[in-house]
Amino acid sequence: MTTPNPRTGLQLRSLIMKSGELELSLASVPLPELGADEVLVRVEASPLNPSDLGLLFGTADMGTATASGTSDRPVVTARVPEGAMKAMAGRLDDSMPVGNEGAGVVVEAGSSAAAQALLGKTVAAIAGAMYSQYRVVPVAQCLLLPEGATPADGASSFVNPLTALGMVETMRREGHTALVHTAAASNLGQMLNRICMQDGIALVNIVRKQEQTDLLKAMGAKYVCDASAPTFLQDLTDALVATGATLAFDATGGGRLGGQILGCMEAALNKTAKEYSRYGSTTHKQVYLYGGLDTRPTEFVRNFGMAWGMGGWLLFPFLQKIDPAVAQALKQRVAAELKTTFASHYSKEISLAEVLDLGTIAVYNQRATGTKYLINPNKGLA
Repeated sequence: MTTPNPRTGLQLRSLIMKSGELELSLASVPLPELGADEVLVRVEASPLNPSDLGLLFGTADMGTATASGTSDRPVVTARVPEGAMKAMAGRLDDSMPVGNEGAGVVVEAGSSAAAQALLGKTVAAIAGAMYSQYRVVPVAQCLLLPEGATPADGASSFVNPLTALGMVETMRREGHTALVHTAAASNLGQMLNRICMQDGIALVNIVRKQEQTDLLKAMGAKYVCDASAPTFLQDLTDALVATGATLAFDATGGGRLGGQILGCMEAALNKTAKEYSRYGSTTHKQVYLYGGLDTRPTEFVRNFGMAWGMGGWLLFPFLQKIDPAVAQALKQRVAAELKTTFASHYSKEISLAEVLDLGTIAVYNQRATGTKYLINPNKGLA
């Protein structure tokens, strides 16, 4: 006799209360009935991306975190500093599910032919609330994984791969010919290196440790600049002269790095300038801030002329802006190169309950290279 699929499942929730307290917990939530073009996915792999951590913890001071509850239903609470509450105004007293993307097996399908075709198949999904045992997902938000691919292989099929491909597509659309990328030893940064090497694009990598330089060099990266080195600005300028890069994607967001990149771009352009202009180079230089690893204010010195821009870049608005056929082509490239160009590496697989272990939080919340964790929401659960 076939065992019926469950109608409830555990889900990780994040709640910031008006009292100034963050509460993380596991809730048993009912599963909605499937529509014709929906499938029920048993989620077996979902990454802890920086964007997920931003929703998970909000602006809470995790140094104040305390644990309660039981081993299978832990509860974590932490204080949100008074000065940080304003930024959380839109989510106060609203218990929110977490997890942008993930992968698993389709265990139930709606009546449409497209949904039925996915029954029993392993798919990746970008549907939100993926830190859940089960997730009802529209077929349009699923990506069928290649034969033999596991949920762990496909867990990071959307955010990092499409962000990296989106950077390259943005470069082409805006008329640039080479790229600069910060936090370049990350999973995303390694993917971007593989894309650029495969597509013949010059890429300048910015890291902050010698071991990260060694990692990227071992992969075949040609230009790697260590921001902690005393020669960083000269090294960056030399790399920009060699590549002609005038577009950068900065994952740090805060601090002086974005401005330093623009300054070095200007210095590189001036090395080949044929005449002096008091307004600086007429070549447009652009830095996009796409992350917030550095939570300080963004600071820069205006030493890069007048042809420049600094702004924000996010994956989902980018995907909404481009032609759907182009977006689909990018997704199909991810599926085709899932175990090569877009392979992700994780230091540990953890359960939903382990996500709320204080010691485990202290590791993955470092957001450091080599500490990327993968959640299996069904690990240890019937």
